Amino acid sequence: MKRRTFLSLSAGTAAGAALAACGSSGPADTGDTSGSEASYWFLSGPPGEPVRQGAVDRFNKANSGGQIKVNPIQNDAYKDKLKTALGAGQAPSIIWGWGGGGLKSYVQEGQVDDLTDWFSQNAAVKDRLFPSSFGPATVDGKIYAMPAETVQPIIMLYNKEVFENLGIQQPPQSWGEIMSLLPKFNEKKIAPFSLGGQSRWTNMMWLEFLFDRIGGPEVFNAVYDGEKDAWNNPASIQGLTKIQELIKANGFIKGFSSITADSNADQALLYKGKAAMELHGSWSYGIISAEGGDFIKDGKLGYFNFPAVEGGTGDPSNTVGNAGQYLSIYSKASAEQKETAKKFFTSLLDDTEQQDWIKTGGVPIVKGSDAKIGSSPDAEFLNFIYGVASNAKTFSQSWDQALSPTAAEALLDNISKLFTLDIAPQQFADNMNQVIGK
Repeated sequence: MKRRTFLSLSAGTAAGAALAACGSSGPADTGDTSGSEASYWFLSGPPGEPVRQGAVDRFNKANSGGQIKVNPIQNDAYKDKLKTALGAGQAPSIIWGWGGGGLKSYVQEGQVDDLTDWFSQNAAVKDRLFPSSFGPATVDGKIYAMPAETVQPIIMLYNKEVFENLGIQQPPQSWGEIMSLLPKFNEKKIAPFSLGGQSRWTNMMWLEFLFDRIGGPEVFNAVYDGEKDAWNNPASIQGLTKIQELIKANGFIKGFSSITADSNADQALLYKGKAAMELHGSWSYGIISAEGGDFIKDGKLGYFNFPAVEGGTGDPSNTVGNAGQYLSIYSKASAEQKETAKKFFTSLLDDTEQQDWIKTGGVPIVKGSDAKIGSSPDAEFLNFIYGVASNAKTFSQSWDQALSPTAAEALLDNISKLFTLDIAPQQFADNMNQVIGK
């Protein structure tokens, strides 16, 4: 483990993929802190909806007492809705999240329960999961969330058919190669990269890798540690400059700032051949599989790790993303609801759920889950994801999940302005230096 376990995860901890969604046993706009029925909010959208729904349905069928009632919410609206509910004292019994800075803010406000003793008493529940998954669930040495679902590194995806039609033999192996390919795609009216820029966090992934490849994980670690003027690191300025060079060279699809990730329009641009490549989470595989027709079956999807930047000191094996997804228990839930939630936690990631996540293109955060990959029709991709995450020298948590909600919102706002060229790299750094530690 690295010194900050909830941000950086050490190599050899295992891998995975597949974000998204939910299901519904009946909508509930607010949490109910009475009775034994536990409310559960989480993200909506493919490919995870049937998986999460299945886990809830199996639990409810097996338990005649406490039941789980779910409410799916779109990604971009989820945080605001949850923040409002927490402020009003009406949050759901079970809070779905990403751990890290968001979880830390809940802990500081006394809004979620400490689960450390529960995990000690239920060692079998903890011991079967990847050790790395507990980093983002831990605040000041105590565990406040149940790791769940899959590990999700960010990867490069590309359309093999587009590459072949243009006579390009392999995906770019360096930042220099990326820049040299731009004219070839643009000349054929094909966007080099798809991007759902309106969602902002999609833009952020580019900076996460550029900072890492240029200066290593230490660059962002300094920000997280609250070091004064940490955003002024020369590697930061270089990374900010390079992304604007990519934008100015028409590296992204025209109008990217009006495209949303929730609509999956960015994924569609890739599999429809309108864009050659895309930087996105490994959950993209499940989305493309569900919505892209025979694109994957026909062998047109390629993937690779973010390449090295010439002169950079970061390890090219490093990755960024989500070490898992996290379920916390609302501190104001009733005693009965809390017991229902804990019982639900013990039922998670059974064999059926693991197989369901694998079918979506994900690797569950259960030790030995790779043994289930062999029979999957998606084994090649799943083994690639397993390798990316397990071989990474450093597995860093996404910035907006590692930082506090206040700093994360400032980050996303300034990233949006950076990508629309409304602010320069130094302006970005100056703005972000003002919210370090907040």
